[in-house]
Amino acid sequence: MGGAQEWIIYRDLAIALLAGLLIGIERGWSLRAELTGSRVAGFRTFALLGGLGGLVALIANVIGLLIAAILLLGIVGMLALSYAKSIHDPDGYSITSFVTSLLTLCFGLLAGSGYPALAMAGAAIVTALLAMRTELHGFLKKLGSTDVKALARFAIIAAAVLPFLPDQPYGPYDAWNLRELWVIVILITGLSFLGYVANRIFGVAHGTVVTALIGGAYSSTAVTASLAQRMVSEGSNRRSLSAGIALASAVMYIRVLLLSFILARFAFIPLAMILVPAALVAAVFGLLLLRKSGAAKSDEAVETGNPIHLLPAFLFTATVAIMLLAARWAEAKYGSSGIAILTLIIGSFDVDAAIVTLGGLPDGSISGGLAGFVLAATVFANMVFKTAVAGFTAGWERGKAAIIALSASSGVLAMSCLAYFLVFDIRF
Repeated sequence: MGGAQEWIIYRDLAIALLAGLLIGIERGWSLRAELTGSRVAGFRTFALLGGLGGLVALIANVIGLLIAAILLLGIVGMLALSYAKSIHDPDGYSITSFVTSLLTLCFGLLAGSGYPALAMAGAAIVTALLAMRTELHGFLKKLGSTDVKALARFAIIAAAVLPFLPDQPYGPYDAWNLRELWVIVILITGLSFLGYVANRIFGVAHGTVVTALIGGAYSSTAVTASLAQRMVSEGSNRRSLSAGIALASAVMYIRVLLLSFILARFAFIPLAMILVPAALVAAVFGLLLLRKSGAAKSDEAVETGNPIHLLPAFLFTATVAIMLLAARWAEAKYGSSGIAILTLIIGSFDVDAAIVTLGGLPDGSISGGLAGFVLAATVFANMVFKTAVAGFTAGWERGKAAIIALSASSGVLAMSCLAYFLVFDIRF
């Protein structure tokens, strides 16, 4: 056995011991009020359990599985007998400590089997969960049936369906990938669920703003679709929802500028000259609507019923699928000219894709002025699309404030594009 291999074994055994010690410190602190001798295991015992798991794994690898299995069975049996008398503790400490002992043993086995990072991460997570006992119990007491059902629905959408969808192209022109399309469904429903959770934590107005700012950093279009759907059922909250839509677009402008600076820096200055005025308009409208919504005065959370709206998510995803097919058709029919159409169509939903495309072109293949103008055009297409989404989903009466805010920003963006086109004499 070489020196390097021996060092790895010593390291893994040490981490197994440390993982047990980490958990043991929390258990020892939590049970510090227990009478001396009434505890089955203290922090030293948990540390030894972790180290013992590492040794059992080493024995299984060096000597044989049978001896390791006998030792492991003996350890588990000893723990079960030790905790048997106090397993019905009304505070739940004994059953928790028993399960924690088994987990500590498993983390030791993981470390001794060559997965020390996974063992230490698991020990850290378990320690955090144990230390947050009071907070978690308080959180559970605040949950209602709607909260639990919403969590279950989103878990099915995000975790039970996605892994089983094929990750390969289908349909005409191979335009559709079922897994990628389902990710859009997850994004829309996830933002609805995020908004629901934010409302419960921060109150209606502030929760909507948090949702908009976080979601706008990923997809302002998805935020618009999600918040516009909520306008249909939350009449008293429409101004804050409209503020969220406007602020999400303002965040989108910032994200586009940041990505262009990182991925297509040659287009950054022209793009900033065009986008900054429109971004300011979106931010001003968002802040004004937020002020009128009474966010500073109203933090009361409301019950919104089922926050997972599948039908709007499916309709939105179907729209994206049609756009993808149109983009593939344009590329196939018009060749190189279709690339511009492709950029504008995809950019109307995902501006980031257009930035990545231009950033990946060889140096000198397109001027910075033209690249900035093309990116600004995709942002304008995206703003028009979001305005249509807000109007179609919420209607004029419900979504009037959001539609006006998006239209004003789009109008300023259109004028900036036209002025830049004329002043700098942009040529295709």
